[in-house]
Amino acid sequence: MAFPNMLRFLFLSIFFVITVTSSTSDIKAIYWLQQPLFPPSAINTSLFTHVYYAFLAPNNATYQLDVPDSTAATLATFTAALRPSVATLISIGGANSNPDLFAAIASNAAARAAFINSTIAVARAFGFHGVDLDWEFPRTANEMKDLGQLFKEWRAAIASEASASARKPLLLTAAVYFSVDFFLSTTTSLRYPVRSINDNLDWINVMSYDLNGPWSNRTGPPAGLFDPKSNASVSYGLRSWIRSGVVPKKVVMGLPLYGRTWQLLDPSVHGIGAPAVGAGTGIDGAMALFQVLEFNNETGANVVYDKKTASVYSYSGSNWVGYDDPVTVAAKVGFAQSLYLGGYFFWAAGLDTNDWKISTQGKGNCFKITCIHRFLLSAPSQFHLATSKFSKSSFYFAFVFFVAFFFSSSSVTALMIKWKGKSELKLLPLMQL
Repeated sequence: MAFPNMLRFLFLSIFFVITVTSSTSDIKAIYWLQQPLFPPSAINTSLFTHVYYAFLAPNNATYQLDVPDSTAATLATFTAALRPSVATLISIGGANSNPDLFAAIASNAAARAAFINSTIAVARAFGFHGVDLDWEFPRTANEMKDLGQLFKEWRAAIASEASASARKPLLLTAAVYFSVDFFLSTTTSLRYPVRSINDNLDWINVMSYDLNGPWSNRTGPPAGLFDPKSNASVSYGLRSWIRSGVVPKKVVMGLPLYGRTWQLLDPSVHGIGAPAVGAGTGIDGAMALFQVLEFNNETGANVVYDKKTASVYSYSGSNWVGYDDPVTVAAKVGFAQSLYLGGYFFWAAGLDTNDWKISTQGKGNCFKITCIHRFLLSAPSQFHLATSKFSKSSFYFAFVFFVAFFFSSSSVTALMIKWKGKSELKLLPLMQL
């Protein structure tokens, strides 16, 4: 049933929220894909610390960034619209870029120098605060090694330019695979250059999404926090980066503002893992978040919260949509904070609702205890939460509460948590789950 599962999500979010506190240095970023329907001036900058311009690409002959006059005008408009509210970065590459071109640049010293110097010059010319590499993806051990060398020389060039110009060094980041190991097949994998990442990048943007999609013949959460049957989960990917040795504060979790769709083989079989015959509604099996919500409302779709994967999906007829909503995002954001990550980013601006329903989940250090009230406002009225003034210390003993509620299959009568007499959390369910 969606109702009890939603409640378990609610308290999963609360558990992660109350185990940690937030930092003023948390990264709250979003990528803006160049397009006319959603100009950079429409971005609600109160929700973000960094905004990425996506994308620029290097010339395949000179290895310098191509910036025609029309793009130059867009770059100038972008930084002017967002200055001084947020830091801005140029993202280079993207899913539609040529990975062989980046491999050629990274493998040759002269090409690396031309590329690096060009990125710095363009960033400075248009008032950006940093540069970002989105190479999807290095495919050999040598390419991973070359990537590490590229990062090293890029950082040195940025430091040299900052010293010569007496300006603050540019930020240097990279968008990376959801896991530290890039899986080329079921038997082989490649590992990112962890040491170079720690030494040279300010942070990495982990693309914790597109873990499942209509390219598979079975439905699955596109960005599920957990997956009991495989390693294709947000939690596995983030932990893999930390286990590899990347400093947690240099790991930034990605959140999608879109859903993936499937066409069910049999509309009566509609759970996670249901057989499918390809992409469902939307463009190439993808729908912006606001389109997903419109689809749910217009079709009267069934909305299901799956506690095993900490994900949400909806189905109507033969259409099945996996996506994130405020509840699942709150759980993910709290999970990221429990790992002491550097923050989160969204892909991409213009895909959220008009009132930024998803993007608001991290506003104002939402990891703190006070955010419990926001989550509970959406809880059914049959439940009552009584709280006294909470201490802002970490509440690790809340784990008892989390286990008792999240994994309980029976009713919960009452539960109280106290922390050295400073706080009290009392749950009074008034109905059976």
